[in-house]
Amino acid sequence: MFLVSTREMLLQAQAGGYAVPAFNIHNLETLQVVVETAAEMASPVILAGTPGTFSYAGTAYLVSMCQEAARRYSIPIALHLDHHESFNDIRQKVEAGVKSAMIDASHFSFEKNISLVREVVQLCHRWDCSVEAELGRLGGQEDDLVVEAQDARYTDPDAAVAFIEATGIDSLAIAIGTAHGMYKEQPNLDFERLALIRSKTDTPLVLHGASGIPAADVQRCIALGITKVNVATELKIAFSAAIKQYFEQHPTANDPRHYLIPAKEAMKQVVQAKIAVCGSEGKL
Repeated sequence: MFLVSTREMLLQAQAGGYAVPAFNIHNLETLQVVVETAAEMASPVILAGTPGTFSYAGTAYLVSMCQEAARRYSIPIALHLDHHESFNDIRQKVEAGVKSAMIDASHFSFEKNISLVREVVQLCHRWDCSVEAELGRLGGQEDDLVVEAQDARYTDPDAAVAFIEATGIDSLAIAIGTAHGMYKEQPNLDFERLALIRSKTDTPLVLHGASGIPAADVQRCIALGITKVNVATELKIAFSAAIKQYFEQHPTANDPRHYLIPAKEAMKQVVQAKIAVCGSEGKL
């Protein structure tokens, strides 16, 4: 089994009424947790990496590790470029073997967003790489991407249709009230907007900023047409908290083979819960 694009994965989820979870990874351990758990639960899975993750781990390392994971567990795995903004950066990673890319030009004007996304689509489709783009803008912070609350904006349903038709993207990330990072107060999701967007297009829709969203709300989004659910911050919190607790209990510890075990187990519990919420268990 080799790395795959998200195109068929998301279309199957859309037809089956579930969503594919996309988990942000950072290193070998976080990759192991996600893939091993997905294999145990027979769930399709997307491994997402921000530009910061690829810079930290190295593109060749990440691609090779993900390919080995796909081979070892014989499950379809998509390694996905999350919130990439540079055409040349995407080109280099696609040529290195990545089969799924998000071009985030949502900070530009509608016209410039279309222009850049169309260029990326033309490139990626030549390499059998699926493309996700964003219309509207999520607030919050993910790695070096910071969007202040006053700069966040919801996705316009009619603009979404025009955007999809003009670009030829494979999936659309929409803004309906979620944000990157954890929430200081209960988010108020615009389910009516989601339903309206879904009624106007059959292109798979993506929910970013799912960390901290109540399970019932995520499942309602899936019922209304979301086919990909992104999770990042909750994974990092669980992983890091377990390491901190380990050192509190073992202050002289220095062996990562020991203190990373509880970190992986804590993260695994989050991954298991998110797969269950997405309804993707047993879909392979």
